[in-house]
Amino acid sequence: MEIILLERIEKLGAIGDVVTVKDGYARNFLLPNKKALRSNAANKKVFDANRAKIEADNAARRSDAEKAAEGVNGKQIVLIRQSSNAGHLYGSVAVRDVVDALHADGITNVTKAMVVLERPIKTLGVFDVKVALHPEVAVTVTVNVARSPEEAELQSQGVDVMAEMFEKDEAGFTEDYDPNAEPGEIAAEADEASAEEEA
Repeated sequence: MEIILLERIEKLGAIGDVVTVKDGYARNFLLPNKKALRSNAANKKVFDANRAKIEADNAARRSDAEKAAEGVNGKQIVLIRQSSNAGHLYGSVAVRDVVDALHADGITNVTKAMVVLERPIKTLGVFDVKVALHPEVAVTVTVNVARSPEEAELQSQGVDVMAEMFEKDEAGFTEDYDPNAEPGEIAAEADEASAEEEA
């Protein structure tokens, strides 16, 4: 289906571009959300008559978004979640969790539709999440997923909490090593056996 874009849409085009998209995308998303018009002679006339107003409205929304971006850009939010010993979350962090955390932090102008999360977060760590406040204004929010506030603090300083935990586990267990021992033989038993042989 050929449509006329009423706002800039990533990977499609800018205001006024006539593009061809799949029928379902146009009927279910672009047309109901007033992001585009069907491309026909009548709509082209309407668009040309209102082009200045549409572009002025877009510029006003963009400037509002740029002002809002100053408070959101680079924001760090901490989400405390339970996880396995390997760092995999029981559940996941989705768009709604990011929006709720931003709202709790006093940033109320971000909606679920603005958060661009390619796939849910399913592991502990620090992730950069894109927030599109306007089709032409995007900022980055840092999402720190940890098991406790202490771990979140370590992660924000660049420490890999999971790697450090496994290093501690390995450091706590040492075993005597005997190069002459038979496979499966414990070092202490090997010493006793060699002492009996010598006697």
